[in-house]
Amino acid sequence: MKQTAIFINGSRGETVNEEALVEALKTRQIAGAGLDVYKEEPINRDHALLQLKNTVTLPHMGSATLETRAKMAYLAAENLVRGLSGETPPSLINKSLLTAR
Repeated sequence: MKQTAIFINGSRGETVNEEALVEALKTRQIAGAGLDVYKEEPINRDHALLQLKNTVTLPHMGSATLETRAKMAYLAAENLVRGLSGETPPSLINKSLLTAR
């Protein structure tokens, strides 16, 4: 990454080597970071990422919009209704659960 790059992660904390990110931020290999997810949540108050001035952190709230929360509620209800009626839920995480019936 360029030294002017700003790293942003709102996906999964496990996708980032946080120690390497801290080092890159401290040594200015990259300009900054914006994070909404962390390897361990809640993040420890003493974590190095929270001490850096070139880092913006959020408490895993990327989905905290009315539109997103409404869609999440609708999807949860749709999963429940389909599952109870014997259909495959649209967001089934473990398909092996279907064979356990």
